[in-house]
Amino acid sequence: MTTVVEPPSPAPSGAASGAIELRGIGKRFPGVIANHDIDITIRTGTIHALVGENGAGKSTLMKILYGVQKPDDGTITVNGSEVSFATPADAIDRGIGMVFQHFMLADNLTVLENVALGAEKLHGIGDAARAEILTISKRYGFELDPDELVETLGVGERQRVEILKVLYRGAKIIILDEPTAVLVPQEVDALFANLRELKAQGHTLIFISHKLDEVLAVADDITVMRRGTTVTSVKPADVTARKLAELMVGSELPSPSTEESTVTDTVLLSVSDIELHDSLGRTELADISFDIHAGEVLGIAGVEGNGQTELVETLIGMRHPIAGTVRLGDQDISQWSTRERRESGIGYIPEDRQRHGLLLDSPLWENRILGHQTRRPSVKGGWLDVGGARQDSERIVEEYDVRTPGIDTTARALSGGNQQKFIVGREMSGDPVLLIASHPTRGVDVGAQAQIWGHIKQARKNGLAVLLISADLDELIGLSDTIRVLLRGRLVGEFDPQTVTPQELGSAMTGAGDDQ
Repeated sequence: MTTVVEPPSPAPSGAASGAIELRGIGKRFPGVIANHDIDITIRTGTIHALVGENGAGKSTLMKILYGVQKPDDGTITVNGSEVSFATPADAIDRGIGMVFQHFMLADNLTVLENVALGAEKLHGIGDAARAEILTISKRYGFELDPDELVETLGVGERQRVEILKVLYRGAKIIILDEPTAVLVPQEVDALFANLRELKAQGHTLIFISHKLDEVLAVADDITVMRRGTTVTSVKPADVTARKLAELMVGSELPSPSTEESTVTDTVLLSVSDIELHDSLGRTELADISFDIHAGEVLGIAGVEGNGQTELVETLIGMRHPIAGTVRLGDQDISQWSTRERRESGIGYIPEDRQRHGLLLDSPLWENRILGHQTRRPSVKGGWLDVGGARQDSERIVEEYDVRTPGIDTTARALSGGNQQKFIVGREMSGDPVLLIASHPTRGVDVGAQAQIWGHIKQARKNGLAVLLISADLDELIGLSDTIRVLLRGRLVGEFDPQTVTPQELGSAMTGAGDDQ
């Protein structure tokens, strides 16, 4: 499909003045042009969404605006004055704050301590800081207790703490990177209410997201980026989600729908009465039992921190339960090592791709070997097969559309979405019998989503059993044959994807449906 590329639209006549103007921004790295000819006007007192596929240059552009990177070309104007940022501190001094996708909070500290950390010169760490936090919380409807430990907060509340941190430092322009990635629908609604209140109070917000329906719901203006440059700027009223997807990737918005059941009678994974404790003897998982059949996708829904990580680590062999069994086919693998489980045909897409999925400073072809170092194409006759690993890396790059200068590029040099596509390609290789997929499309664009969904659906038709853990409820509903909810380390509900709504799942995930 051919997409017409429109020039970036200027701000409407009579519109609010530009809080930020980016003109001709360019940034180059060895072998990669990350940004070129970027032109964006962000109006004061608006929510401006920035969308684009992985590798489109959004993250690099925001790092430039926040002072993490310096541009090679172009100018940045903030509130009418041209600026040059050498560090994030320079950006903060000009009233710019950034809330990153992955929370940067210390669980063992209070809200007050997290907010004041590094900004003690503003209000100290005592009563003055507490009073300021309470004032900001009340003004924007955050309802945060300064003295509460962060470890006791839900995901939505932690998101508010991150926003509170930048407001505390005086930010009037706030960059939000994928702020809804781990929120349930009710938490998204609450966040959007907070953002609208921030806008009403005169703040300017830059909203980066792959969830196009949310972009259309909350944004005043939308800028589309592709291949490192700006494609167009549009108003939400003038486009649909399908049109935005078309502008981003040249194709229609994909659907995760699996259409027909491929579930067989063959049980490939059987988990019975699993109980897991932490190092202090506290229960992390209890009474966990389920089966996954060949050709079945079992979806696990849950707010992060309710046992999903512990369940995955137990199934892949990183943790061992104190009670219960895990069977793969007719074999009890409860005490098997991770290597033994991998060699028996378990694929693994980890929730944290950088910690558990990649060697960031190694080239892609070496990352192809990671976790597969005892099987083809990584070995041949007991020896490392560099040629085989390189050849299969080339195949993964081509088949999964991994945007990279080549397989000798380090994993760190790739955008997060392209890192994810490479991991998915690696784990879908070698015909696994079971795939443990933890947030397989987190941080990837709609085009990459379509590819990953397509590969999972095809493997499912071929008899693959899949345990799918995702914060994207549409993805869970669309891909799963059955959905279970994990709450406080226990499975509390079973739902039919054909009839359940995201709101019903969200209620069960937060415990609101306990009495239903």
